[in-house]
Amino acid sequence: MNKVEQLIDLLAKKELTLGAAESFTGGLFGKTITDVSGASKVFKGSIVSYSKEVKVNVLGLDEAFLDENGIVSWPTAQAMAVAAKKVLNTDIAVSFTGNAGPEQLPGEAKVGEVYMAIVYAEKVWAIPLKLELERKEVREVAVNSVIDALISILSR
Repeated sequence: MNKVEQLIDLLAKKELTLGAAESFTGGLFGKTITDVSGASKVFKGSIVSYSKEVKVNVLGLDEAFLDENGIVSWPTAQAMAVAAKKVLNTDIAVSFTGNAGPEQLPGEAKVGEVYMAIVYAEKVWAIPLKLELERKEVREVAVNSVIDALISILSR
């Protein structure tokens, strides 16, 4: 059983649902989960909020909050996960925000700076990463890190 199958099995056994708000991963988390048969029992969906506009209009994040904290930040990751849990009506929500590269624009996060959050049972877990990898690898490491963290949390 691979990690994603293990996660889906844990969610199903605990009768929990999962959702996501993805920015720089562009739907990779949702794809990774739904590549496994049986995901529909536990996975409600993923909001790909790649742009600031979608973070505001779909997730309901405050534009001033985003301007103050930055799109790529721990507060934004936390707010995205909390919003996804509400919008998708799930037991657990995860979020991804970061800069996978290849370049850093003025005033933006450094390449490889990534923040993820998990919201479950009135708790929030932070997963910050600083990676020196290629764009594709940054996205994959982020998704796998959240899957590993979810398995760890749900196995307790």
